[in-house]
Amino acid sequence: MLKGACIFGQSGGPTSVINSSAAGVFVEALKTGCITKVYGAAHGIKGMLEEEFYDMGAESIEELMLLKNTPSSALGSVRYKLKDSEVDDTDYKRLLEVFKKYDIRYFFYNGGNDSMDTCNKVSKYMAKSGYEVKVIGVPKTIDNDLFGTDHCPGFGSAAKYVATSIMEMKLDANVYDTPMITVVEVMGRNAGWLTASSALCQDGLGPDLIYLPEVAFDTDKFIADVKATLAKNNGKCIAVVSEGIKNAEGKYIAEAMVSPTDTFGHAQLGGVASKLAGLVKDATGVKVRAIEFSLLQRCAAHLASERDVEEAFNAGATAVRLAVSGVTDKMVVFKRVMVDGEYTCEYEAMDLALAANTEKKIPQEWIINDGTYVSQEFIDYALPLIQGDSKAPLVNGLPRFAQLKKVLAKK
Repeated sequence: MLKGACIFGQSGGPTSVINSSAAGVFVEALKTGCITKVYGAAHGIKGMLEEEFYDMGAESIEELMLLKNTPSSALGSVRYKLKDSEVDDTDYKRLLEVFKKYDIRYFFYNGGNDSMDTCNKVSKYMAKSGYEVKVIGVPKTIDNDLFGTDHCPGFGSAAKYVATSIMEMKLDANVYDTPMITVVEVMGRNAGWLTASSALCQDGLGPDLIYLPEVAFDTDKFIADVKATLAKNNGKCIAVVSEGIKNAEGKYIAEAMVSPTDTFGHAQLGGVASKLAGLVKDATGVKVRAIEFSLLQRCAAHLASERDVEEAFNAGATAVRLAVSGVTDKMVVFKRVMVDGEYTCEYEAMDLALAANTEKKIPQEWIINDGTYVSQEFIDYALPLIQGDSKAPLVNGLPRFAQLKKVLAKK
């Protein structure tokens, strides 16, 4: 077994269970004999470059376990893309310097597509430099679009929030006997998994129309779909749209309304519900509400799926076990196993290069009703992932989230 310190970082958009994966890494690493120190990087790879990270051994196990039900990124996240080392190796040289200084031999990084790209680049550079370090990616994303894994930590809880909120919203929208259109915007840049989860609503409380990025969006067709729904549904319509819907030319519907790109070069989305609400109001004269779930869908730990929480924790712990057994340059992936109709999850490892910058989209055959809904196959896929209830303990009626001391590491 390789002996030395480990470091863990969080990257990209938070989820309600990303800290559960952190807890899995920290708790497992702290009880592993060959790991001499356990560090948590402030703001992901940026904290490693700036030599700003915390001594997780200074935290109590009880506080670390509270991370399982604490939303957002407890260590702070980052959107920082490493250049290819052949183009500019400045960051890589700095990382190597820091790793040597603190005898870091295990590197765990928690994130989505771009984060797995960071993992892969660091792994390749360290190997080329002759410095032995085990690198394991820990997946997360509410978008559920990481290639190679059945599903991603964070998706189940966000899906549960979306479905629950729409059920509650529909009850409210149906109170009055006057016509009303509700347009709900859900996160999802190029893959519509989370938007599709609105179909999980039960007891007739789901949306009437669902629009995903996997199908070209036509505003004239959208208006016609809404009008047809109003006509057959006593003047009521709830339409759920992904923030990433695009027209036939591949341009985001929301792109013209926002600033151009983020630090990864992605279009910054949001506001598509308001734009579409304006269109259907002009076309129908009916009262319209535009609702954007925004940050709520990824931080609603009060509606977390117990299965999601536990699988996220296990993903972190599995990453440590894989690394100390000699595995490197891999991402933890989930394998679905169905036995007599019952769902179980197994944990495996996949090459980081396969996950980096590769998106998994909803199968076209799961998109039905002329691109306005999803099939039973999607529901059968997603329903097991939202099961169970897991919440932080309450103090004075409110959740008690983890409060880390964040003692800076010294050398």
